[in-house]
Amino acid sequence: MEEKPLCYASAGILFWELSIAANTIQSNKDACVHAFSVCAKAENCISLYSSESASFGCGLGCIFSVEEKENKFSIFVHSRPGFLLNKATTKSVYFLNRQLNDSIQVDWGEATMIQAERVLLKSALLDPFNERFVFLSDSCIPLYNFSYTYGYIMSTSTSFVDSFADTKEGRYNPKMEPVIPVQNWRKGSQWVVLTRKHAKIVVEDDTVFPMFQQHCKRKSLPEFWRDHPFPADPSKEHNCIPDEHYVQTLLAQEGLEEEITRRSLTYSSWDLSSKDRERKGWHPVTYKFSDATRMLIQSIKDIDNIYYETEYRKEWCSSKGKPAPCFLFARKFTRPAALRLLNMSALGAFHGETSIS
Repeated sequence: MEEKPLCYASAGILFWELSIAANTIQSNKDACVHAFSVCAKAENCISLYSSESASFGCGLGCIFSVEEKENKFSIFVHSRPGFLLNKATTKSVYFLNRQLNDSIQVDWGEATMIQAERVLLKSALLDPFNERFVFLSDSCIPLYNFSYTYGYIMSTSTSFVDSFADTKEGRYNPKMEPVIPVQNWRKGSQWVVLTRKHAKIVVEDDTVFPMFQQHCKRKSLPEFWRDHPFPADPSKEHNCIPDEHYVQTLLAQEGLEEEITRRSLTYSSWDLSSKDRERKGWHPVTYKFSDATRMLIQSIKDIDNIYYETEYRKEWCSSKGKPAPCFLFARKFTRPAALRLLNMSALGAFHGETSIS
């Protein structure tokens, strides 16, 4: 793919460059992309960050820092220990020299997921101009151009955190009492947008995180029993996925839920086709080349509300007091699917606008 200059018009915008570049890295089996993170800068600043579940314990995360021209974002990369991000492993100059030196081994469904997030946020916070921190995965695509996305995120003083009371799945472990009372237990998407204040709270947390390390773990699966001790009684295990609970529960614990907009800006469609009842809905649908159509993208852009069943709550989406699309990003898209959308220019500004006035 030919490198393009920073361009915020039509489909050839930087976010697309990042999405394709991340998928390029993912196609290298030795890399196993875990996350990529972009940090936006300007008078105010956004940090776009990501943490993608790595099923086999390998991972790559990244935060991107470009200080040219408009200087509105930066990037940092969290990679699997031992993996070197260079010109041989990525075609995008935006990922070069952005790799963290203190990366950790990441396992899906373990507290190492949120530990990696904290490592990335810690690095991003060192830049005093970073004001927003957006979690994105290597399989995310942007639905709008940079100008619209930046304006949408910066138009509010709140974080965007998908958060709701978890009353059905029994993931709460009573051993967390009294440090984390059940009334503060929350669930939601890990794809959050944090203000600088909330990002600092995540990094500095020394109360909730240790509880998650001890008591929030995924249920032992047969395919992992070879590498981990066989559970004495699998029926008594709590199937807790840390990255779906940590930020939400931490902010509830800190009494900060009034400072968040309780929805995610990243769309996922959950796969309910599994024949295994316990695994149904564990992972999002992955959109392949044949799925990548204008109709699909438009159907996601048309979503203007989200219903939370456990709270009987409908969240109508808005920006600056006006109705607005709920999602700025969507996942999971394979590299061929993303390239197809890029080539058909399926991405653009909202109703022809380049920014939110």
